[in-house]
Amino acid sequence: MMGKEEEITRIARRLDKMVTKKSAEGAMDLLRELKAMPITLHLLQSTRVGMSVNALRKQSSDEEVIALAKSLIKSWKKLLDASDAKARERGRGTPLPTSSRDASEAPDPSRKRPELPRAPSTPRITTFPPVPVTCDAVRNKCREMLTAALQTAHDHVAIGADCQRLSAQIEECIFRDVGNTDMKYKNRVRSRISNLKDARNPDLRRNVLCGAITPQQIAVMTSEEMASDELKEIRKAMTKEAIREHQMARTGGTQTDLFTCGKCRKKNCTYTQGQRGSESPLSSAEL
Repeated sequence: MMGKEEEITRIARRLDKMVTKKSAEGAMDLLRELKAMPITLHLLQSTRVGMSVNALRKQSSDEEVIALAKSLIKSWKKLLDASDAKARERGRGTPLPTSSRDASEAPDPSRKRPELPRAPSTPRITTFPPVPVTCDAVRNKCREMLTAALQTAHDHVAIGADCQRLSAQIEECIFRDVGNTDMKYKNRVRSRISNLKDARNPDLRRNVLCGAITPQQIAVMTSEEMASDELKEIRKAMTKEAIREHQMARTGGTQTDLFTCGKCRKKNCTYTQGQRGSESPLSSAEL
């Protein structure tokens, strides 16, 4: 029987695929499953399901899907708020006890009571979902490299994007799709970094920074999909040219030395094959 964490992870992966394919078919059933599950803060942080639901909400045009996704996110935010409140309570500490002698003495208005140092409270998470955390050295290094790529040309300053948070989300999506940090994972990360740093393709980086391309999408895009519009046009033209040259070679005939020319009696020939009727055999003509 599948555990609760595995079940939520399975649902999150299916939602990620829907976002990638831009299809919300079956999303309502998955969201209803999540609504019926008792979600804890630990499950939210370990499965990253909040990222998947939030990405689906941003992309979907279905009002029911958007409404249910918003309802789930709102209820999960309460878990974060409750956890933050408990952390603040723990950080306040306990007051020092007052002796009976101090209580009997009249307060001196000219003397200021020294303030007790306050223990630092846990920083409040003001955005949702929280930044994914990992202790894996390889993954953290990949996140640093992705952050540097996103900061190329300082576009993030004008857009106001949090590159560290964004790179952590992109890396998390890549890791969840691949499942480990093997060569496939490293090649996937390298290709993202190369394309994000490409000075001839700034639109890709800007679209990622402003959210037009989500972390889930950039994590699985092919090289052709990430290419600039100029490069796409060049590749398209090269493909057309290759097809044209192939067709011309077939039209001009095929060179061979298997035949002897009937006129000059040499074997340096080209030949073509054709069929006169649907039932007649192929016939060859030497040139």
